[in-house]
Amino acid sequence: MKISKQEVEHVAKLARLELSEQEMTLYTGQLSDILTYIEKLNELDTSKVEATSHVLDIKNVMRDDVPAACLTQEQALANAPDKDAGHYRVPKIIE
Repeated sequence: MKISKQEVEHVAKLARLELSEQEMTLYTGQLSDILTYIEKLNELDTSKVEATSHVLDIKNVMRDDVPAACLTQEQALANAPDKDAGHYRVPKIIE
């Protein structure tokens, strides 16, 4: 599949990339080659290939979620630079 220089320019504009004329020519050729290769891959018969999300069997190894003692409100606020009535005080950021 051929891609035009105008299409590369459009994609560059969407990506907010400033490309020189030399880069535009280079990327037009490279993208055309990539799309041609993808078309070639689409010709393969994959009807007997099982769909997978990963080629390797992936498992998450996590520890059990066991409740444990947590900080008291006083402990959590102990190092707070500014606190008031059991809460953190932060500067107002909305104008």
